[in-house]
Parts: sequence; structure tokens; C-alpha cells
Amino acid sequence: MTILCCGEALIDMIPTPSVEGRDGFVPHSGGAVFNTAVALGRLGAGAGLLTGLSTDMFGQQLKASLEASHVDTSKIITSSRPSTLAFVQLTDGHASYSFFDENSAGRMLTLKEMPKLSPEVTALYFGGISLACEPGADAYADFLEQEGQTRAVMLDPNIRTGFIQDEARYRARLDKMIARSDILKVSDEDLNWMIPKPLSLHEKVDLILTKGPSFVILTRGGQGATGFFADGRSVNVPARRVEVVDTVGAGDTFNAGVMAKLSELGLLTKSAIRDMTVEAATDSLAHGAAVAAVTVSRAGANPPWADELPSTL
Repeated sequence: MTILCCGEALIDMIPTPSVEGRDGFVPHSGGAVFNTAVALGRLGAGAGLLTGLSTDMFGQQLKASLEASHVDTSKIITSSRPSTLAFVQLTDGHASYSFFDENSAGRMLTLKEMPKLSPEVTALYFGGISLACEPGADAYADFLEQEGQTRAVMLDPNIRTGFIQDEARYRARLDKMIARSDILKVSDEDLNWMIPKPLSLHEKVDLILTKGPSFVILTRGGQGATGFFADGRSVNVPARRVEVVDTVGAGDTFNAGVMAKLSELGLLTKSAIRDMTVEAATDSLAHGAAVAAVTVSRAGANPPWADELPSTL
């Protein structure tokens, strides 16, 4: 295992027509960090997941889904607490959610339950609602502090304001994690929430770069992604044009594509990210865009296997 993804795994309850004609809900394995781990596993990047899973039927489903996508499950922490459930409503391909997460196996993780990592884990990934839902959010932040000093770290806050109960605590925790990160991926919406000042996106990225990351990736949906280096260089990669079925998991699989390419190039280390060339950054973002394009072209968070990617990559 090279990349350890740290964060939520949950069940998306997807509305599906029943034989009676009314919609029922079908349980699908999901969660932002889970999706990234699955995408990495399918791309052959050598990934594992650190999360809290229930021993209930949904937890067993999540573990089986990970193993089917070649994700290492040895760092998963199991308990009898319930699984997190997210009931999904799709409107024109865009998802909104009703979450049931109180006292869940994932949310109630503590630092003392988390493993000490061996040198085989060379990179860490954090993101999603697990950065907002306490007390687990504090445990992940402390785990990053404990294990991230010698490992490459990518962070995607994927901010969902509905989960933030104490904004000051969330901002302080996020700033602490950003300072430990080598790669920060933010959407334009994330960035505008993080820095609510009348500045351009570029100016806001410059402020974020002063907090510690070596490389900031700004995504703008169909307008593609831009990577910014701390030394002022930047790269632009367009989004791939495909017929969009829905956008579920697009950002999660984009992140996996970026990390998979960096790993393939031998650049998923702190020093290599800091010294990365424009060409390598462009290749990595382009790979992320290609992986995301396959995901949005089919229903749900269903990341591609390596042999499903365009042969031109």
C-alpha cells in the first residue's frame, strides 16, 4: 500500500423505481474519501482506506466493495455503532442529501484507535465531510499531525456548510490541516467560502499558498482545473467533453487520477511535489480530468478501471 485515504465511507440510498411504480431506495457504497480510495484501487495505484465501519450489513457491504476494487482494508476500524446513511435526491443529475450520521462508526472515531503507520504508507489523503463531523474530524486532524510530517499529503476539504456546527472550530482545524498539506484541491465554491473577501480567485489562491501547500489545484467544473505552484508558476487543463449522466463522485475520482499519475511518475513525495515540473503537473491534472470524465459519463460514483481510460493517456 502506498496511498492511505483517511475519511468517510457511507451508504448512499439512491432512489430507484420499484415494481409498484413508486421510488424505493437502493443502498450503494459511497462517501467522498471512499470513492477516492476505490478509484485509486481500480487504477492500480496501491491504496488503502482508514475509516470507521460498522459491523452491520451496510458496513459489510462497504468492506466488500473496497476489496472488490483492490483497496487495502487492513486499517479499517470496526465497531458495533451504526453505519452512516445518506438518502439521495437527484435533480437534473445533481445530488442533494439527507444524512443520518449520529453516533455512527465513522463519526465517533478517536485518535487512540488509529494505527501507527509503517514506512510502506508514503502518502496520505484527507477530505470530505469527515473533516467537519466531530469528534471524528478532530481525530483525523490529529492523525495528520502525527503521521503526515514525513509523508506526502493531499487535502480536499470539499466544504459542505450544512455539516459545520462550529464555524470557528472548523476553520481553525482546516487551517491546521492545510499547513500540513503538500497538495490542496479546492473548487471555486470552496475557495470563496474559505476566503470571503472581494479578491479574485487567483489572489485567493496566492493567500492559500502562504499557509503551507506546495501546490494548489483549483477546479471549476466544466471549465477545467488550474494548478498553482508556490513559486508563481501555473498550469491549466481543460475538462474533457463527455455526455454527463450525473456528477456524483466527479471530484473524488479527479483526485484519485491526480494522485495515481503522481505515484506512477515517482512524484508523490513532499520534495518531489515541491520541485514538480510544469509538464508533470499538467500530466497529473490531465489524468485526473480523464478519470473524472469517465465517472460523470455513467450513473453514480462508478470510477473507471485503468483499462477503461482512453488509450491516448
